Formats: sequence, structure tokens, C-alpha cells
Amino acid sequence: MATLTLDSPANRNALSARLLAELAAGLDRALADDAVRVMVLSHAGPVFCAGMDLTAHQATGAGPPPVEAFPQVLERIWNSPKPVVARVAGKARAGGLGLVAACDVALAGESADFAFTEVRVGVIPAVISLPVLSRMLPRAAHELFLTGETFGAARAAAVGLVNRAVPDDALDAEVDRYCGMLMAGAPGALAGTKQLLRRTPGPSTAEDLAALAALSARYFADAEGQEGIAAFRERRPASWVPR
Repeated sequence: MATLTLDSPANRNALSARLLAELAAGLDRALADDAVRVMVLSHAGPVFCAGMDLTAHQATGAGPPPVEAFPQVLERIWNSPKPVVARVAGKARAGGLGLVAACDVALAGESADFAFTEVRVGVIPAVISLPVLSRMLPRAAHELFLTGETFGAARAAAVGLVNRAVPDDALDAEVDRYCGMLMAGAPGALAGTKQLLRRTPGPSTAEDLAALAALSARYFADAEGQEGIAAFRERRPASWVPR
């Protein structure tokens, strides 16, 4: 399990050019390491992420925030073949909610809170809309995008932004529990299932079912599938399950 920690509490873990570059590098290292089965996106300090860094460019005159780097980070998380778990123990705002939504599983402490604050500073939640709108109930997304209202962890779970809201003192145990469940899955099967979850159905149901049947047969026949079937028959853990 690799933990990637947003660690810039001085600016509330805002998405500066430096933080985005470091996060991208950390993701790349974890993706390249065969020993890493699951990634956890966590944070230092009381704020998960305050969104784009709106102050650095004003102080330096360096132009607008580094919005071009942010989509690349979201894409790395969204398309990661390894599961990514968000651990949210504080405030998340604007672009920070895009990070949460891009993760496969998002777990929040009950004191965490969230807000889509873009409209209140005269911009729109454009980039994050891709992962966020695939997670949230449409009616809630309309309300919360347009009002910028702050909402708690329980509501975030109710509208689909996070998977579970748990007592603050139980958050780390819940993260560990989910990571344990994810590491019980075969790495190749997890990567294939993530692709399946992103799949766009074709125009023909018959053709879709035929393609899916062929895909299923391929996974049954490959080394992981054969090991999993053997482990089931022999009533033992599969080779990929941590001892």
C-alpha cells in the first residue's frame, strides 16, 4: 500500500504547480512499483485540499493557476490500473473535490466538509465536472455546483461523492479495511474491472454481450484466473493475497 500525502498545510494543500508536480511524480512511482497494490491519497493538516492555488500567481505575477497540470493528475488517478482510495479527514473545496471523485473509493471522517466554491469566485467547476458528475446524483450536483453551499460528510455519502462517512477516530481503520479488501483481488482482475466500469456500451446488445463473453473467457483462461480457480477448489488463499 502506497500512501501519497498532500503536504502543503501552509496554503491549505492548495493545488499549486509544485504540489501538482509532486503528486504526479508520486503517482508515477507508485504505478511503476509492482509491489504497490493499492494507493491511498491522504493529507497533512486540517484541510484535505483547498482547490486551485489562487494566491501564488497573484503574489508572483506568474499568470493564472496551473490548470493545465490538474487534468493530467486527475487522468492518472482515474485511469490508474491500481485502485486509489481517498482518505478525507478535513475540508475539501473546489478542485479538491475533483481529486476525491477521481479516486475509486472515497472515505471521509464525519467532521470533514465539502463545497464547490467555484461560482463564488467567478469561475466554473469545469475540469472536475468529469469525475464528479459520474459519481453524484444529478439533482444534488445541480444544487451544490450552483449554490457553492458547504455540506458535511454524511450528505457527501448520501449524494455519492464519497462511499462512506465514518467517525473521525474510525477513519484510518476504515481505510485499512478497504485496502485489505482491495488487496484480496487479483491485480490484473482489478485493472480489468476498472476498465469495465469505464466502458461505454455499444449500439447493439447482442454484439456487446458477445464481446463481454469473450472478455470473460480471456480472464478465466489467463494465469490469474487459473490460480484463483485453483485456490477456490483447494480452499486456500490465492497467491496474490497478502499473508
